[in-house]
Amino acid sequence: MAHSLVNPDGLHDPVPFGYSHTATVPTGTELVLISGQYGSGPDGAVVSADFAQQVEQTFHNIGVALAAHGLDLGHVVQLRTYVVNHDVSRLGPIAGAVKEGWGTNPPTQTLIGVASLATPDVLFEVEAVAARP
Repeated sequence: MAHSLVNPDGLHDPVPFGYSHTATVPTGTELVLISGQYGSGPDGAVVSADFAQQVEQTFHNIGVALAAHGLDLGHVVQLRTYVVNHDVSRLGPIAGAVKEGWGTNPPTQTLIGVASLATPDVLFEVEAVAARP
């Protein structure tokens, strides 16, 4: 892992919510930027209308994109998460997927509620920034 994650004393514990407060990346580390991934199969079609299944597929797709660069989820420093019509009920599937992928060391993450994404069937999208040592 080329980066370090820090959750400073004096701030709440964000790990149960699926993120860390801060990350540092050493000088000379190559950044790999992953464009917005969504719950699509290899043909580009959304795999399910179910939000939780879209979340699961989205993180799978991020793993595939990282593997193309010889990286895995452990190299991710930051996520930007977009949720259509966000409400608190959607936090569970997101936090669960992040816990499955990163355990107790999740990357930094910003969740943004949006009215819509690229097509009406896309309910969830994630951008990622990874650090290659």
